[in-house]
Amino acid sequence: MSLTQLFALTPGEPAGIGPDLCLLLARQAQPQPLVAIASRELLAERAAQLGIAIELISVGPGAWPDTPSAAGRLYVWDTPLGAPVVPGHLNPSNAAYVLETLERAGRGCLAGHFAGMITAPVHKGVINQAGIPFSGHTEFLAELTHTEQVVMMLATRGLRVALVTTHLPLKDVAATITAERLARVARILDHDLRSKFGIPRPRVLVCGLNPHAGEGGHLGREEIEVIEPTLEQLRGEGLDLIGPLPADTLFTPKHLERCDAVLAMYHDQGLPVLKFKGFGAAVNVTLGLPIIRTSVDHGTALDLAGSGQIDSGSLQVALETAYQMAASRR
Repeated sequence: MSLTQLFALTPGEPAGIGPDLCLLLARQAQPQPLVAIASRELLAERAAQLGIAIELISVGPGAWPDTPSAAGRLYVWDTPLGAPVVPGHLNPSNAAYVLETLERAGRGCLAGHFAGMITAPVHKGVINQAGIPFSGHTEFLAELTHTEQVVMMLATRGLRVALVTTHLPLKDVAATITAERLARVARILDHDLRSKFGIPRPRVLVCGLNPHAGEGGHLGREEIEVIEPTLEQLRGEGLDLIGPLPADTLFTPKHLERCDAVLAMYHDQGLPVLKFKGFGAAVNVTLGLPIIRTSVDHGTALDLAGSGQIDSGSLQVALETAYQMAASRR
C-alpha cells in the first residue's frame, strides 16, 4: 500500500481486553495512521497498570494525522467515558460510550475520513442491561449505514468461511434458508470478494444443509428443493459456485486448495473448522457494508483484562486484513 490512508480502531468494552489489545498493538510501528477512538484517560490508566510506555497523541476532526503510527505511539480521538472503569467489572454506565466509539468510526468511514474500521469485542449483555437494544456490531453498523443485508465471514490463513445464517437456534435454521436469502448472501459474497479482496472470479464451495448433502433426499430435501435450484440460477448469472457438497468432506485440502471461500449454511457448520485451523489468528469481516469493517474472532475476556496475559494476534490479523481490503478497493 503506497498511499497513506487513515484507519479507525475501536477498543470495544472498556472493562475487557480491548484497551489492552490497542496498547499492545501500539508497541509496533504501523504502515498506516491508526486512530484509536477511545477514552484517553482509560488508555493511560490501563497502560500504567500493564507497565507499557506509550505516547498518546490527541487527534480528531480537523486534526487528523497524515503519517503512519510509529512504534510506542498511539493516535487517540478522545471519547469520554460515562463512569470510571475497573478492569473485569462491567458497568452499564459505559454502554453509551461503547456505542459512541462505534458511531464515530462508522460515520468517519462513510464521510471518507477513514479507509476502514477495526473493532475489538463488545459485551452485548451489558449494553442491553443499560436499556439500549443492541444485538451486535454487525447489526449496529448495518443500521448506521442503511444496509439491508450483511454477511458474516471469518477468515484465517488459507480459509475463508461465510455464513448463510448466523446466530439462530438450530431448530430454526432450515426454515430460514430460503432461495431468496441464499441468493442474496451468495451475491454479496461474490461481489465483496471481487471488490474488497481483488479476486477477479471467486470460486466458492457451498455446503449442503443436511448430512451427506441430503443423500439424494433420503436425509432431507432442502438441497433438492432450495439449494441446488438457487445455485443453478446464480451460475447463470456468472457466479462460480460448487455444490452443495457434504460439509464433512468439503473441509479437506483437496477441495479447499481450489477455492477462494466456503459458504456454510449455519454458524456451527463452518466456524468450528475455521477456528480449529486459525483461532487467535483469524478475523471477522462484515461483507455487504459500504465500508470496510474487520474485527477479532474472540470475546471480551473480562478475566484477563489488565493482566498482561493476552495475545494480540487476532487484532493484528484484523488490522492487516483491513489494510489489504482498502488497497484492493483503489
